[in-house]
Amino acid sequence: ELREVLSRFDGCALAKTATNLVFGDGSGEARVVLVGEAPGSEEDRRGLPFVGPSGQLLDRMLASIGLPRGDVFISNTVFWRPPGNRSPSSGEVAVCMPFLERIIELIDPLILVALGGPAANALLGRGESIGKLRGRWFTYQTPRLARPVATTALFHPAYLLRTPGQKRLAWRDLLALRHKLDDLAG
Repeated sequence: ELREVLSRFDGCALAKTATNLVFGDGSGEARVVLVGEAPGSEEDRRGLPFVGPSGQLLDRMLASIGLPRGDVFISNTVFWRPPGNRSPSSGEVAVCMPFLERIIELIDPLILVALGGPAANALLGRGESIGKLRGRWFTYQTPRLARPVATTALFHPAYLLRTPGQKRLAWRDLLALRHKLDDLAG
């Protein structure tokens, strides 16, 4: 229902320039929700998040800790590709945030993962770089969530493709994510 509402939403100018709505992908009962910044060209073309090269790397990263893509839910801070692949404006993120919050509330995950600094800053309301945020745990809370959600930030897979030397830190972060999930799942 939320996807349908968002498909008719005319409060974000990005919808006028994008090819497709990129709502999200994965399980509505996921224990882990991942949020990136914005859809890229391949995502816009197919209407699914993280399906290009960075999405393929993300799939491999998740599989390496026993989390197949179908067991998580993946979305973005905005649901349409910004023109020219620019970063979404703070206003565009703000207008989409109530929808993202509702997705998280409906799924009610154990863990929320921000992929990259812009997504982390949008979800956590912090202004720190991804280098300072990764490897730490925070809580995400909205009035409609039954409990705070353990939240962390990972390097965005597109960054790891450009900077493979950071994969060692990313691997540590993935192992910490797996450990936290195991602890919370009991």
